[in-house]
Amino acid sequence: MKAIRFHEFGTSEVLRYEDVDRPVPGAGEVLVRVAATSFNPVDDHLRAGVLAEMIPIALPYVPGIDLAGTVAELGPDVAGLRVGDPVVAMLPLDSAGAAAEYALAPAAALAPAPRTTALADAAALPLTGLAAWQTVFELAELKPGATVLVNGAGGAVGGLVVQLAVDAGAHVTAVDAPRHADRLRGYGAHRVLAPLDLAADPAAAGGPFQVVVNHVRVSPEELARLTAYVADGGVAASTAGPVPEDPARGVRSASLWVRSDGAQLTELVAKVDAGKLRLHIADRRPVAELAAVHEDAGAGRLPGKTVVLAP
Repeated sequence: MKAIRFHEFGTSEVLRYEDVDRPVPGAGEVLVRVAATSFNPVDDHLRAGVLAEMIPIALPYVPGIDLAGTVAELGPDVAGLRVGDPVVAMLPLDSAGAAAEYALAPAAALAPAPRTTALADAAALPLTGLAAWQTVFELAELKPGATVLVNGAGGAVGGLVVQLAVDAGAHVTAVDAPRHADRLRGYGAHRVLAPLDLAADPAAAGGPFQVVVNHVRVSPEELARLTAYVADGGVAASTAGPVPEDPARGVRSASLWVRSDGAQLTELVAKVDAGKLRLHIADRRPVAELAAVHEDAGAGRLPGKTVVLAP
């Protein structure tokens, strides 16, 4: 079968489109005929070797953490799935990925694919959806009626955080560049703001907020200013560096390390099918162009969430 692999860490030039053996599912595993994967920033970090100590991977390595496709073969001890079932998954970070014709997935990581979107487009959901879910419901412990500030709301994770928070009954202020404003209003954000002046009084943005979710990479000094946007007893959840806590006001901080979870992914799929969660896909590229996708991402040229179509 065809796959993208890298045999050593480095720039996007280490990505090779080559013939590899089709994997065979072991106990508790499922072989999936891939429809698509998608690009996530962590793919770039894995390829560059930035996470080599934290996430040891065996070389050569197939990238692509997101998976959408159809069940091709079941390993021993797998129940509840049939050949031909459309599925999605977030694959383990330390295993071979989905930038290939076929990929192995732990059965526990799989969820039925959404019925209301194209199967390939469903590859935009797993990692970003799980990151949003775990931020909103685990880190922030969001309650109905809470006031929420989402900084970087126009991004792949931020847009899903807005939608999940709105659906959970929160009052959401979404912050990002003006080009995202109409989409964020369409997600149900109660207020949409241009990028924050973090040196200004939080009241100018409608704060402080019971929950602040940050997806914008800023300096440590600017992260520290976000603490003032959190109300007494509130929480700051960040995917872009820790926001300092303020114990005197009961402000806590939480950082996300997203994990695969088939049950949570099933809940996310149900929200997609119910029209409560929309996927925003900026581009679709063939897997043979994955090196160019990585290069564009590194140069800041990627237009947004990019689905990568299997051979």
